[in-house]
Amino acid sequence: GKRDDNHNYLWFGWPGGNIAPEHQERVREYGQQRFRAVPVFLPEESMERFYHGFCNKTIWPLFHYFPTLARYQEDYWAEYREVNGRFAEAVLRTLQPDDVVWVHDYQLMLLPRLIREHFPEMLIGFFLHIPFPSYEVFRLLPGAWRGEIIEGLLGASLVGFHTHDYTRHFLSCVLRTAGYEHQLGQLTLRDRVVKVDTF
Repeated sequence: GKRDDNHNYLWFGWPGGNIAPEHQERVREYGQQRFRAVPVFLPEESMERFYHGFCNKTIWPLFHYFPTLARYQEDYWAEYREVNGRFAEAVLRTLQPDDVVWVHDYQLMLLPRLIREHFPEMLIGFFLHIPFPSYEVFRLLPGAWRGEIIEGLLGASLVGFHTHDYTRHFLSCVLRTAGYEHQLGQLTLRDRVVKVDTF
């Protein structure tokens, strides 16, 4: 529905702990009323494989150039996909066609595309708060995972990085994974343009 102009934003996120099902409704109401925050509830075993697993044992070491510490487990990847899907469901329940979405960080790299599938025209920003590695390091991920991560990020209208090197690495990985050449940081996909920049 229509939102008050002073409160025209919503945060979506994991509430930081395991919330028993009988308390979830109260937490949801409290979060929305007090903080304009919508909780995305995840069971403990899901956090184990998603956050402590794929995010922190695969992506974090690999993207920080510690490839020998990175672990590649199918169940971690499956959970990463599952959790990104849960975030998509939560966001899609609330989105209006003229909203702007801003997705943060390596935990949600598949989310831009999942939203784009339902809202082809939506303005979606994505910012990565850690390094994006060179292709030589990125390619250590299994091919299917690489492809899905790149396609996930290309669901955004604008993809942002901290440094010119990270931006360059990303554009190189896009070319070598998805085949899109950039023109001054702009990628022309089949149906739209994705801007990639350093902030």
